[in-house]
Parts: sequence; structure tokens; C-alpha cells
Amino acid sequence: MEAVSYTAQWTAAARAVETERESGALFEDPFARALAAPRGFELLEEYGGGGLLPFIAIRTRFYDDAARAVLAETGIRQVVSVATGMDTRAFRLDWPEGTVLYEVDHGGLIQEKRARLARLGASARAERREVSADLATDWLPALAHAGHDPNLPTLWLAEGLFFFLTEEQAGGLLNTLAAASAPGSRLVTDMVSRQLLRSPFNQSFLAALKKDGTPWRFGTDEPEEFLAANRWKTYEVREPGEPGAGEGRWPYEVQPRARRGVSRSWLIGAEVTGA
Repeated sequence: MEAVSYTAQWTAAARAVETERESGALFEDPFARALAAPRGFELLEEYGGGGLLPFIAIRTRFYDDAARAVLAETGIRQVVSVATGMDTRAFRLDWPEGTVLYEVDHGGLIQEKRARLARLGASARAERREVSADLATDWLPALAHAGHDPNLPTLWLAEGLFFFLTEEQAGGLLNTLAAASAPGSRLVTDMVSRQLLRSPFNQSFLAALKKDGTPWRFGTDEPEEFLAANRWKTYEVREPGEPGAGEGRWPYEVQPRARRGVSRSWLIGAEVTGA
């Protein structure tokens, strides 16, 4: 097993492609190309039909904007990136003074990422704390050991994660995050619709992911209801191409929410309910 998952590699490659656009890039990630090694661009070419590249670009910008907005509006100063992969927000965004950013992932990836960023001379713009943990086990003690205080509000970032889980695991993770969340805690995440997993237009992409050992398993056509059932109330649910979510950059027409049978991706902001 490679230290850096295939998903982390091709996501970094997609961010590098966006960064290197001649004009109109939604963000800049100067570290992405180096973090995509060894197979990120190869995998991206294998998977990269349809809207994959614009989706990663739009999603990345959505998370960037959402993180900035939450910290500005709420005063939250502890941020936890769950299954952080090769994300570099700690290094490329400007964070309010006093922000502590925890990056949770398995130890091999964290070590490899640290080594690559050191070679690039990257410096974190917030206090960054690495948390080596297996998300399939009870990982909250490792987060607490790193200094996370569940009595203070937290911004959780869970990017590109939920579709790799089963429905039961997805609900379990939402409840785990809620259990470690003080009132006022926020979550920024993304999910796909159940229909996206069923659509014949997506089967070659999904088959390639499955072949490489990273199948997509979970989708929901009603993200508001799913999060509410697992202790989170949504305050923002957008689809790529809508205002605030890559308007003008999504190559497909955004369909009315009432139309059934449409493949959708959800970009979500939520607040813990404590229920």
C-alpha cells in the first residue's frame, strides 16, 4: 500500500491543473504538482472525463471560502481537517491569529506530506498539528492528545470523504464529529446524490475507482434530511454551478432541485444541533 492514497494523488493533480490555468483560476496551490506524485496525473487522465476537473476546482474554492467565512463570522479558532490527504490550506490561506489547524490522516501519508512540503520550503500560516490516526477506529483520543478541546467550538472540514463510506459509516462519522463538538461548531463537507452512483453516464468512472480499490459507496438525494438525522443542521446546500459554488465554471446546466433522477453533487455547510 502506498503512503499516499490514489485519491490524494489525483485530487492534488486536479488542483495543480486549476492552479496552472492561463487565467481565471479559482485558487492557487503552488504545492499541488509536487504533492500529486507519483501517479496523480496518470490517474487523473484515467478518471478525468466529464466534470471531474471543474468539480475539484469548484469544491476546493467552496471550502476555502466557507472556512474563511465561518472563522470570520463565529470567532472559531480550532479547525480539524478530517482525512486531510494532500490538502494545503494550512500553507496557502491566511488564517486569523490564534487559529490551530489539526490535520488528521494515517501516519504514512502525514510523514510523506511533511517531507515533501519541507523540500518545497513551505511554511504553515496557522499553528498546524498533525494527528496520525486510523479513521476506521476510535480516533478522537489521538485528536484530543494533539490538543483539540471539545469544549470549544470547532470547524470540521471533511472534503471528498463521505462517498467512500457506507451509509452506516457516514452516519457514524457525523455522530462522531457531533460528539466532539461544542455548541456553535460547524461542518463543511460534500456528498453526492444516490442517483449519481446509479447513472449509466458515471459507470466507467466509478468502475475505474473500484478497480483501484477506492469505490464510491454512499450517496443521498436528501442531504438536509441525512445530516439532520445525524445531529447536524444544514445552513447551506449548493450544487456546482450555482452562485457561490463556481457559477460560470460548471460545464452543465444546474437542474431544478424538484427534478428527480438527476446526478448531483452537494456542497454543504452545517451546524451541530447537539440532539
